[in-house]
Amino acid sequence: MEVKTICVVGAGNMGHQIALQAAVSGFTVYCTDISEETLKKAEAFAVKWLSGRLEKGKMSAEEVEAVKGRINFTDSLETAARNADLVIEAAIEILNIKRELFADLDRICPSHTILATNSSYIVSSRIADATNRPDKVLNMHWFNPALVMKLVEVVKGPHTSEETVETVLKVSRALGKVPTRVNKEIYGFVANRIFSAITKEGCYLLDQGIASIEDIDNAVRNGLGHPMGPLELLDLTGIDLEYNVLMERFQETGDVKDKPSPAIVQRYALGKYGRKTGSGFYEYKK
Repeated sequence: MEVKTICVVGAGNMGHQIALQAAVSGFTVYCTDISEETLKKAEAFAVKWLSGRLEKGKMSAEEVEAVKGRINFTDSLETAARNADLVIEAAIEILNIKRELFADLDRICPSHTILATNSSYIVSSRIADATNRPDKVLNMHWFNPALVMKLVEVVKGPHTSEETVETVLKVSRALGKVPTRVNKEIYGFVANRIFSAITKEGCYLLDQGIASIEDIDNAVRNGLGHPMGPLELLDLTGIDLEYNVLMERFQETGDVKDKPSPAIVQRYALGKYGRKTGSGFYEYKK
């Protein structure tokens, strides 16, 4: 199947960048969100980013106008999804919301449409039975910031057809990404299992007063060669996202080891989600 039109559900930090990457790569794109304010911010980001590319000489005026012509922002899920060949869901990491959304998408979309979730941790087998097309449901996991990070994890659930996996791998490459195929569902997939182990240990060291935020990040950057430390990376990806992911996991397993650390809980309760709010483990100028 040839994918020409992509629908991105969720215009937040990940969604609007996925949509913009798809438009830059030549796809017709519809980006949708229930929040009008979020859509306005997404559209403003696209205009500013494209203007920056033009100013730096990385895109011509004709290319910028072509991208603007390919990307559409709408608060109507029906409008966004009715002609899509591929839907990439980038909504909040709460299972019930995703299941309701996929049921709606299954009703709206053509029968050939592939439904992908960008979820970092919720495997598609927990969503697929909300649709009548489980063979066309899978995880297509992007990394933040989506315009920069090359990796996309394409995860085959036990219900997912080989054709669906191969199509999404092909689309990922067309989007300028380097896909990693994950042959079996596992909590956290590949990159985030490694990332979670590091961030969990970083938060533990902080909670125990063993080292400061700055020194923990410094050790990982300069000792392990990572471009960012685990705590500053949590600020970038969103402490609220980390909290929701860990609480979802804890509710599933009942294992106290899966609960978010006090460092995460404290900041979540104060609304200090990281860069997006101007404060997290670090302070940021708005």
